[in-house]
Amino acid sequence: MAENSATALIGGDPIKPGIALKGFFRKIFLSIIKDERDIDIFTTMLKLSVLFPGLAVAILLLPQYRLYLGIGYIVLYLAYLGPYTLMLHMVSHRPLFHYSLRFLTFWPHAVLAFFFGMTPYTYFSHHMGMHHPENNLLSDLSTTLPYKRDSFGGFLHYYFSFAILGIFTLTAYFIRKQRWSYLRKILLGEFSWYAVVAACFYFAPETTLFVFIIPFLLTRFLLMAGNWTQHAFVDTSDPNNPYLNSMTFIDSPYNKRCFNDGYHIGHHVSATRHWLDMPGDFIDNIELYRNQQAIVFRKLDYFIIWLLLMTKQFGFLSKFFVDLSDKKRSKEEIIALLKSRLLPLKKSA
Repeated sequence: MAENSATALIGGDPIKPGIALKGFFRKIFLSIIKDERDIDIFTTMLKLSVLFPGLAVAILLLPQYRLYLGIGYIVLYLAYLGPYTLMLHMVSHRPLFHYSLRFLTFWPHAVLAFFFGMTPYTYFSHHMGMHHPENNLLSDLSTTLPYKRDSFGGFLHYYFSFAILGIFTLTAYFIRKQRWSYLRKILLGEFSWYAVVAACFYFAPETTLFVFIIPFLLTRFLLMAGNWTQHAFVDTSDPNNPYLNSMTFIDSPYNKRCFNDGYHIGHHVSATRHWLDMPGDFIDNIELYRNQQAIVFRKLDYFIIWLLLMTKQFGFLSKFFVDLSDKKRSKEEIIALLKSRLLPLKKSA
């Protein structure tokens, strides 16, 4: 595939920061963050740090408008959950702040987490201490391999197993692996969340419901739907191969809002690769994607793909499949390929 054709594939996926730092502000910001390319990450954190605590205070102090403000909070939470989660994802893999200011990492992990339905440091510990080392294999506590991944019943089992038992299995995992720092983080994070939310509910139950409890319930569902989709299309003959156990989507509005998170194959190939380098890496390695028969879509995002899988809309899904093969596949061949990557791998295998 010619380079200009490959470049056209990624559409408007970001390859440079959306905000240019100049003059006085450049000096200030670069005294805080390590990499100028992370200015979008930093400004997202600043925006969310003003918007959500401020709205939470308004819900508390304006009881006559509480219902409307609470509904507005949930709408904004759903709109910004993706950017927040992927901001958190990026600062988990690559330090945002200068070493002397590394203590500031507690803010997105431990403070903003409350406003997006996450217990402090649980996402970080699960993702960095367990998911990436285990790479969606059967030893991964969030593995999708045992499930038929277009089955809604299978997804419900997957979700409720995580929602009910997740903290216990993760605790046992860290004890077994002797990863004590991650263990301390999840235990302190879980206990602190429940303690703070219980105290808030005692004094302000309605505000706590809108600000903490509803987002908590929604976030756990949405995170598991996202992980399910990221690792839905797996070639079970080689489940440790990131080109065959993950998927990628390109030229998507989601990538513009969520720091190129659609390039999930590239992320599992190199977890520390900068988010702005993801489209370029895809272009540079497009022959490898083709030879590996990697699953690539365009325009979509994880939650649209999840919904299409749950409703078995393979004909519609095939329309957005990026066929990198030299001999273009028919619609039936694309659907057959997609379905072949959804089959479960039994533990006995």
